[in-house]
Amino acid sequence: MTELAPSSVFETVESEVRSYCRAWPAVFERASGSRLYDEQGRPYLDFFAGAGSLNYGHNNPVLKRALLDYLADDGITHGLDMSTTAKRGFLEAFRSAVLEPRALPYKVMFPGPTGTNAVEAALKLARKVTGRETVVSFTNAFHGMSLGSLAVTGNSAKRAGAGVTLPHATRMPFDHYFDGQVPDFLWFERLLQDPGSGLDHPAAVIVETVQGEGGINVARAEWLRALADLCRRHDMLLIVDDVQMGCGRTGDFFSFEEAGITPDIVTLSKSISGYGLPMALCLFRPELDLWEPGEHNGTFRGNNPAFVTATAALDAYWRDDALRERTLGRADRVERALLDLCGDDGRSGVAVRGRGLVWGLEFADGERAEAVCRRAFETGLLLETSGPHGEVVKLLPPLTATDDELDEGLGILARSVRHTA
Repeated sequence: MTELAPSSVFETVESEVRSYCRAWPAVFERASGSRLYDEQGRPYLDFFAGAGSLNYGHNNPVLKRALLDYLADDGITHGLDMSTTAKRGFLEAFRSAVLEPRALPYKVMFPGPTGTNAVEAALKLARKVTGRETVVSFTNAFHGMSLGSLAVTGNSAKRAGAGVTLPHATRMPFDHYFDGQVPDFLWFERLLQDPGSGLDHPAAVIVETVQGEGGINVARAEWLRALADLCRRHDMLLIVDDVQMGCGRTGDFFSFEEAGITPDIVTLSKSISGYGLPMALCLFRPELDLWEPGEHNGTFRGNNPAFVTATAALDAYWRDDALRERTLGRADRVERALLDLCGDDGRSGVAVRGRGLVWGLEFADGERAEAVCRRAFETGLLLETSGPHGEVVKLLPPLTATDDELDEGLGILARSVRHTA
């Protein structure tokens, strides 16, 4: 594997906290569509897609044209939360292309520009509305790296980085945690009903429909519906964290649509800008909009170039069902390929799971999964691991990848799995 020179500026100046560059020791120079290119011009097929921030690929030409035209006209770049033509264009497009067709009444809040900013806003609003502190999250959840988001995150290594106690959160088992041996929400409901349980009445429950960092754990639609019902019956707000799985990753624009539920609060980031520009949304029912002006603030809420590319993405991909149908069709293609691969691998304990165009290949241990990703990089494919032990190879190809690119990536993955057997 290519190693970066020890004397490089990345080694001598940048913090030890860097991570992805350690797994992919190349200096990347440019990107287009589904590929990144290093300084020597070597191409790498990207099945990481900016951790889900590049659902429409690198430098998508439709989005790039809109951005370049906006900048050429001296469009506003930094706008705080001022009213701008770019923000108006996004809000109108989001309402007409996303909210109205789904009969979703949500108000739109622009928090800070990252996913964890959206989660922090959601948690703060839930506590403000209900007057309660406790928030329930789930085993293996990941919701961000700031303190409130870490409190509802399950991964012990990430939580340890906080350096302080992470209070006001309670963990419950995610779907399949007990492999179907325990009825859904038996423990949760018992705690809610028992005045001696010690569980303070929660303000909200926060959930990912598919746990990306947690290992591509897919919640069943019936499990999500039962959770929504539980929240209604016990006066708890339901927050769906759609930061990574939203914007079409599972097929529908929102990952919860398949379950037929309407969360009280939804968080979006990553691919909402469409271009990899920082942008986040916190969506909530109108009656929850109890914010005082400026009560939740942020200097970079008004990233107007991101509004422009987001609007272009909505107009190009969400005015009809073409992208949704294409993604769902490719889900079957990926699943078949991975199931065939597991059969060829011949090792017990290898499992496949996923939805839409997010898939995981689970191995018995993290060393094998890491070796597969390392070999894939050496042969021109970017993949990452996930799961509590890093035991899952995670696939996040761009939704706009061609059929040939999808087959090429799956082929490299198959050869990498066999090479490391």
